[in-house]
Amino acid sequence: MQSLGKKNHSSVSEFILLGFPSEAQVRMALFAFFLLLYLITLLGNGLIVMLIYLDLHLHMPMYFFLSVLSLVDMSYVTTTVPQILVNMVCPRRTISWGACAAQMFIFLVLGIAECVLYAIMAYDRYVAICFPLHYTLLMSHSICIKMVIVCWSVGITGALIYTVFTMHLPYCGPYKINHFFCEVPAVLKLACADTSFNDRLDFILGFILLLVPLSLILASYVRIFTSIFKIRSAQGRLKSFSTCASHVTVVIMFYGPAIIMYMRPSSWYDPERDKKLALFYNVVSAFLNPIIYSLRNKDVKEAFLKILRVRRTA
Repeated sequence: MQSLGKKNHSSVSEFILLGFPSEAQVRMALFAFFLLLYLITLLGNGLIVMLIYLDLHLHMPMYFFLSVLSLVDMSYVTTTVPQILVNMVCPRRTISWGACAAQMFIFLVLGIAECVLYAIMAYDRYVAICFPLHYTLLMSHSICIKMVIVCWSVGITGALIYTVFTMHLPYCGPYKINHFFCEVPAVLKLACADTSFNDRLDFILGFILLLVPLSLILASYVRIFTSIFKIRSAQGRLKSFSTCASHVTVVIMFYGPAIIMYMRPSSWYDPERDKKLALFYNVVSAFLNPIIYSLRNKDVKEAFLKILRVRRTA
């Protein structure tokens, strides 16, 4: 006989996503805001991918990785924002067990891939600034492709471990997830079983998938800044700093909230704070990435202006 309405995960057919509880008028305002944010994010990142594909001057490793980042960001927001929009207009905010597991897996694949990709982009800048004469050899097209394959392989492996060890737990009714999508910390709060093993596993995975890439990024930039300070020309130092500034900005925006979310003790769980953190490293960073890279990047701006001139003369 089941006590207090507890059921094991084999009987779970769906979860309820509580999302952002508010009045109908506020929900519609939030719906319009998230829809606009989503469309601008897709447009901005899609524009960067198109510019890099069309402009031969942007066919370099740095922009190849930037195009991959834009594709990841477009996919990343698509795993969550459409769900937010649907739940804001539908009275039933349900998601099936299978859809929840799929959303969790895809979200983690993209998030982990983005973590590794930032480290790869930092390494690319390190090679470009510290070993400019060997850049084309160390960052050949085949090596760049292999790096991206490793990036996705790490993402799929990490996401599989997270998802399997989260979704195999027994869950307690009424299956209400206090979040706007199926994120690991929020789903674990519904578990009927002891989650101390999951907490330890999440910390270990967080260390490997967040702190290790972040350490590589920091090490790369220590070497980069050391090399920059050796440049005698003030204009040369400024140009080198400007190429790294955009990358440092997006790394801080992404890693800060992600580390707080996935490496803090379970006793620090705060659903409202977690929603804000998830919005920041999932939606806001993907929205700001094309703005930061385009505004601070002369090559991207020139490619955009070139496309506009071609359209006007056509």
